[in-house]
Amino acid sequence: MFKETNARSLFKGISWRILATTTTIILVYMFFNRLDLAIIAGIIETILKVALYWGHERVWHKIRWGKKRIEPFNLWFTGLPLSGKTTIADAVFKELNKLQIPIERLDSKDIRDVVPDIGFSRKDRNIHMKRIGHLIKTLQNNSISTVASFVSPYRESRKTIREMVKNNIVVYIKANIETCKKRDRKGKYEKATKGEYQNFTGVNDIYEEPQHAEITIDTDKLSVDEATKIIVKYVKKNYVK
Repeated sequence: MFKETNARSLFKGISWRILATTTTIILVYMFFNRLDLAIIAGIIETILKVALYWGHERVWHKIRWGKKRIEPFNLWFTGLPLSGKTTIADAVFKELNKLQIPIERLDSKDIRDVVPDIGFSRKDRNIHMKRIGHLIKTLQNNSISTVASFVSPYRESRKTIREMVKNNIVVYIKANIETCKKRDRKGKYEKATKGEYQNFTGVNDIYEEPQHAEITIDTDKLSVDEATKIIVKYVKKNYVK
């Protein structure tokens, strides 16, 4: 969201008046054949109309009629680890940025780097989601939308997010667990299977599929580009018209 400053309005007025005054001088000279009269008329007109233009712009800036506020929204990407949440969310964020709306990107890894003391038990995850919900709510209070990607495996934590934030759009990134394992270059699924990781979603912890997701993307069937187009189209249709 951009606010026009007084300086910008003033310079817009000056540039417009240079063009308009030049036209006035030419017309006065053509009718009266007096250059001195034409220049004086142009100077007086310039001073008066720059001031009037500036005042006119300031008054209209304060009038809300005819302005349409873009309501902040939250795209909440959820799904199994390695389902494609981060990749698709990054692509969607890149496309939405082109619309020049205030928007921020939130990813589970980045947030956990900032808050490293939180664990992975059901209780810890639910507490963590409340923190994220508060962060998103704060951003929305400043008219900033968000693209957030978190495993968020439990329905109660996703419900908490929905209740805390405005215009929450759940994007369920659906993928077969075998597909997720094939994408796992760091071997996290294998380590979880061996017991090296506890509370690892999809192995030794449950993932509760969303029952009321606004958008479902099956990454076994759709490419990143196809998924991105579907999600961006939904946002444009419902929130950025």
